[in-house]
Amino acid sequence: MAELSLLNKQLDALLFEETNMVANLANASALINDMYEDLNWSGFYLYNETTDELDLGPFQGKVACMHIKSGKGVVGTAFADQQIHRVANVHEFPGHIACDSASNSEIVVPITKDGKKIGVLDIDSPSLNRFTEENEAELGQFVEVLLKHI
Repeated sequence: MAELSLLNKQLDALLFEETNMVANLANASALINDMYEDLNWSGFYLYNETTDELDLGPFQGKVACMHIKSGKGVVGTAFADQQIHRVANVHEFPGHIACDSASNSEIVVPITKDGKKIGVLDIDSPSLNRFTEENEAELGQFVEVLLKHI
């Protein structure tokens, strides 16, 4: 793993010896919300195998969609194809789900451990083109650090 950013070092220290997944996801979303500027939502959607949906998990920000079908919107698409999706303008994304009409850009990172799909990290901004390649790399690493504590 490449050198950890300050954000990821803080996450690793924050979650040290904590095994409760809900507590870890709650603190992880709070940390992102605190460390990144210009966000209106940061949090998690967790996979429900029974319904094949992503259910709302711990988050910081405005109210959100409770359930998102796998393969639908940015969140469901990132989950289904297991790829990070960094979207400069969500209104141009085919099938975009507008949980919050104030969101204009989004980044979604799939969370998978030992071949088991857990869910996604989802972050929204009211600004267009908010997320950079550097953010994408850092948040991909953020999920790797998080997975050590799940």
